[in-house]
Amino acid sequence: MKKNIIAIIFIIGLVLYGGYEYFSKNSGQPLQSANSEEESRDIGIEKGQLAPDFSLQDLNGNQVRLSDYKGKRILLNFWATWCPPCRVEMPHMQNIYDHYQSEDVVILGVNMTITEDSIEDVPAFVQEQELTFPIVLDEEGDLMQTYQVVAYPTTYVLDADGVIREKVRGAMNYEMMEDLLSKVK
Repeated sequence: MKKNIIAIIFIIGLVLYGGYEYFSKNSGQPLQSANSEEESRDIGIEKGQLAPDFSLQDLNGNQVRLSDYKGKRILLNFWATWCPPCRVEMPHMQNIYDHYQSEDVVILGVNMTITEDSIEDVPAFVQEQELTFPIVLDEEGDLMQTYQVVAYPTTYVLDADGVIREKVRGAMNYEMMEDLLSKVK
């Protein structure tokens, strides 16, 4: 009986590892090609690829596009109000935004609204945390799917051309964010 349990655990482990390998290899496939005068680069979610553009509403109902911030370094942060690591990370995000916004750095918070108990939780959280950086609402979960967000928070670090330079799963502190930004132009 004990050998059967060990064998079952081993098989489950192999299946999970195979799934991980399959998705990690296929997630780097380009979603489409960029047709830009400056460069032609694959659009995708892996390092070195142009981040997929999107348009979502902010808390005031305005449409915000990722491409609105071209020319700026971006911390594209996926988060939720119920997520404890997100709550810990947010004051650090705000401090980075305050310190670096004059240096063409943007924090763009993407709330995974589809996972919230209520959409009203988001503005209440933003007010409570005194967040002033742009926040958009992923109400349908489409962006979460496009960027393959499987853990909160997840942050993509984009250079001024919109190219992904880093992807961080989990909460970061001020020093970590500052270090990442110092490596990206």
